[in-house]
Amino acid sequence: MSHQSEDSFFFDGGDALNAVFAGFPPANIQRIEKAFSVTCVCRDLCVKVISDSPASRKRASAFIRELVERHATRREPISPEDFSQLLGAFQENREKELHEFFSERIKVGKRKADITPRTRHQFEYVRSIRTKDIVFGIGPAGTGKTYLAMAMAVSEFLAGRYSRIILTRPAREAGENLGFLPGKLEEKILPYLRPLYDALHDMLDFDEANSLMEKNIIELAPLAFMRGRTLNHAFVILDEAQNASSDQMLMFLTRLGFDSCCVITGDPTQTDLAKNQVSGLGHANKILAQIPEIAFCHFDSGDVVRHSLVEKIIDAYSRANEKNSSKGRQSISK
Repeated sequence: MSHQSEDSFFFDGGDALNAVFAGFPPANIQRIEKAFSVTCVCRDLCVKVISDSPASRKRASAFIRELVERHATRREPISPEDFSQLLGAFQENREKELHEFFSERIKVGKRKADITPRTRHQFEYVRSIRTKDIVFGIGPAGTGKTYLAMAMAVSEFLAGRYSRIILTRPAREAGENLGFLPGKLEEKILPYLRPLYDALHDMLDFDEANSLMEKNIIELAPLAFMRGRTLNHAFVILDEAQNASSDQMLMFLTRLGFDSCCVITGDPTQTDLAKNQVSGLGHANKILAQIPEIAFCHFDSGDVVRHSLVEKIIDAYSRANEKNSSKGRQSISK
């Protein structure tokens, strides 16, 4: 005859219960039951974990305790993304790795939540940005390359390590001609820089971000505008670097001045360059990889932090590209 044992967790109110279980207590408690093969009873602001297996009960209770402690430390609700990440880590016995990730959390605006790397590659990327003057983040969409670089730029600026932030992208035309778009040059360029604006406003309050941009402390400009400048005391981000030519990449890298940091991000599979044009991102990866002061951080589909379907889409396209490349090599050999 089996003997069931239980652990109990008490909450101060409905808000605390919602905060710990990522806003969806019934659904997320069911996920805990399924993940650890336990029964959870939620009644009168008390959650009981019940199981015939002491090991299963211990794992489920350790997970809930982690949620409670993280909520208490951060003083903010557990997000659905954090809940899923933690749940997966506890199922795979990777909670120690998550604690290591948490040690590299990035503090941004006062009223904004800290940002934490979610994968091993993201962790290494953030650590590289903290320790190297030039860092390349290379990989598919949705892996956090630009977002984490922006978070680090804001964090380091607010900590007083840099006096300004410069954000730039190649204004590469993807089937459209800038000349036919309405408005002044700045208005034509704005759509190219919009992803950087969006990320920036996730890190800072809207008014604070706009004030810093008006004072040109945070500057957004197309890559072509970097020519002839020397960027001192600045945190510089070049986004969508796969659309920079090798000449543009050389021009950009040689802009770096004293007490500055530079992060270059891009996805080699999404270039809008002409077929006969060499991407500055791929070229730099080949010729600069042996310089120890420069870090190259590579991401893959396992680092995707968007909708779960994005990872599957990336993998499907990668398989298709590999298949086409294989066919091309076979036809050449014939």
